[in-house]
Amino acid sequence: MADFTAQDVQALRQSTGAGMMDAKKALTETGGDMGKAKDYLREKGLAAAAKRADREQAEGAVGVYMHSQAGRPVIGVLIGLGSETDFVAKSEEFLATANDVAMHAAAARPFWIRREDVPEEVVAKERELIAAQARNEGKPEEIVDKVVEGRIGSFYKDNVLLDQPFVRTDRFEGTVGEMVQQLAVKMGENISIVSMARVEIGES
Repeated sequence: MADFTAQDVQALRQSTGAGMMDAKKALTETGGDMGKAKDYLREKGLAAAAKRADREQAEGAVGVYMHSQAGRPVIGVLIGLGSETDFVAKSEEFLATANDVAMHAAAARPFWIRREDVPEEVVAKERELIAAQARNEGKPEEIVDKVVEGRIGSFYKDNVLLDQPFVRTDRFEGTVGEMVQQLAVKMGENISIVSMARVEIGES
């Protein structure tokens, strides 16, 4: 006897973007536990997405966000979101995601798209500053390295686009990277942010 209802399947589909059969299988495999079913789908989806990561992104779209308000800086952001096919690139959800990421970048001001983009010398300097701060706080020398490893994540969260929590939690709860990954899982394509440009005029 099933431990879940059709309404549960529909709710899982809406929250994850999974197909009906995948949602039903996830609930079956997890005994109807909604939380575990989401984790099940995420693990399966991420594994599939990893296999697609080397596929060529020949298509895509540019997300745009412009903000102009009297007395405040004029901000413009362009986000290049890559996909494998023109069909996906022109879909409403794909375009909406590209624009959402552009809006986020305008608000959160990331300097880099991914961790790998951060210059090694910048990371090294940040580690030095965190270590010095930890010592000034009186942290024992034997745990300074652990403190550095813990706090360097905050640096990435503040400055790297994919690591930043998406600013509109009413639309998506998670990081920008997770939001793009979820879209890739739903669309069944290799989707990623390939470029970012931010212009700000009038900042004091």
